[in-house]
Amino acid sequence: MKKIIKKFCLFLGKIFKLIDKIIITPVMKVFIRISNFFSQNNKTFERIFANKQALIVISLILAFLVFWIVDNNSNALVDSSAEILYSQPLNAIYNEEAYVIEGLPETVDVILIGRRSDIYLAKQLSGSDEISVDLRELSVGTHRVNLKYRQGVSSVEYKLDPSTVTVIVYDKVSATREVTAEVLHRNNLDSKLDISNIKLSKTEVTIKGSAKKLEEVAYVKALIDIDNLVDPTVGETTITGNKLLAYNNNGEIVDVEILPETVDATLTLTSTSKVVPIRVVPVGDIALGYAIESTTTSISNITIYGDEDSLRNIEYVPVKIDISNLSAYKEFNVNLEKPSGVRDMSEKTVTVKVNIGAEAQKEVTGVHIQTINLANGLKASAGSAADSEITVLVKGSKKLLDDLDTTKITATVDLSEYTTPGEYEVEVKVSGEDLRLSYASKTKKIKIKISE
Repeated sequence: MKKIIKKFCLFLGKIFKLIDKIIITPVMKVFIRISNFFSQNNKTFERIFANKQALIVISLILAFLVFWIVDNNSNALVDSSAEILYSQPLNAIYNEEAYVIEGLPETVDVILIGRRSDIYLAKQLSGSDEISVDLRELSVGTHRVNLKYRQGVSSVEYKLDPSTVTVIVYDKVSATREVTAEVLHRNNLDSKLDISNIKLSKTEVTIKGSAKKLEEVAYVKALIDIDNLVDPTVGETTITGNKLLAYNNNGEIVDVEILPETVDATLTLTSTSKVVPIRVVPVGDIALGYAIESTTTSISNITIYGDEDSLRNIEYVPVKIDISNLSAYKEFNVNLEKPSGVRDMSEKTVTVKVNIGAEAQKEVTGVHIQTINLANGLKASAGSAADSEITVLVKGSKKLLDDLDTTKITATVDLSEYTTPGEYEVEVKVSGEDLRLSYASKTKKIKIKISE
């Protein structure tokens, strides 16, 4: 017993020496230095700091104060806390070749409850496959299953949201679908180039999923992104790894498995162009008594680019100028507008110089009247010989009238509104190739007979 007491006293002595060395002695040194600092001005401080017992008491008070502060702060590490890990991936385990699972969320929220230090450790140990659900034993049908979390730190409580889900297990079936191409960002292609043909490495693919899902698939498209072309030029070029997507009749994506997932596409790039003249088109009414004598343009022809079908019907590019109340020479700088179907033009602007002269007029007789837009199964004829031809009054400058080609004047009657046999009075419309002149029929209406 004496030995035990002796050992205990020795242990206490060592503790006291340790406290004296670590806490009391350093604190006493500090107060002695403070005492020396105030000794000349304050005898009260000198008496207190000169007293060894007083210094011991003060040191112990400060030691307990430090202990209380450290202990109080350490509580922050041991107090219970909670934290949420949002959108953690869910790993489903099942036979993916044989079954399709519906109802599983892609991600799950995890609530961690425990001490802050333990929660911090749990977050560091968490991985991408922590949350799982084992569906290997399930048969076809509807099931309620529990999600599991691989607990990395035992002192932390883990709660999943959701923790249970209802899933539907289907047999996986397959079918084939034809693949069509859809070009993305086509407007980013050089405007002088056109895609004349697209050849896919696969024209049919296999789609897999539940029978219900496969019935929804109306078509499969290969998404070909023009932005993936590097320095496109005329000729063939290949874009690899084009993603495949399945769509329903409403154009919505259907979530099915597609094999293969991507296809290659070989594009044939062409540059179709056509050289056409530009034609000045006056807009508005010129000043009374005046007419356009001549127009001069900085360019006479222009190269237009587009697909072959669009370019085939374009004979010229119009250049519109506003001549409202114009009575003297004027120069116009016009931004050219692309005709429908034209992607690019060799010129973007043109300068038009307009000379003005005195107005003159000329009568052109014997202009034959043509019928347009007559319904199928009907035929039309003039009500009389006088109704088959008209006289056209042409106004403009004397120079243009002298050079006028009368064969380019056209007179028409539109019969689109007359769908039954009978005799009708129809308005006559006239036009001419030279748009700097104005054209008007002296006879406003003629009689037309429509029969079957």
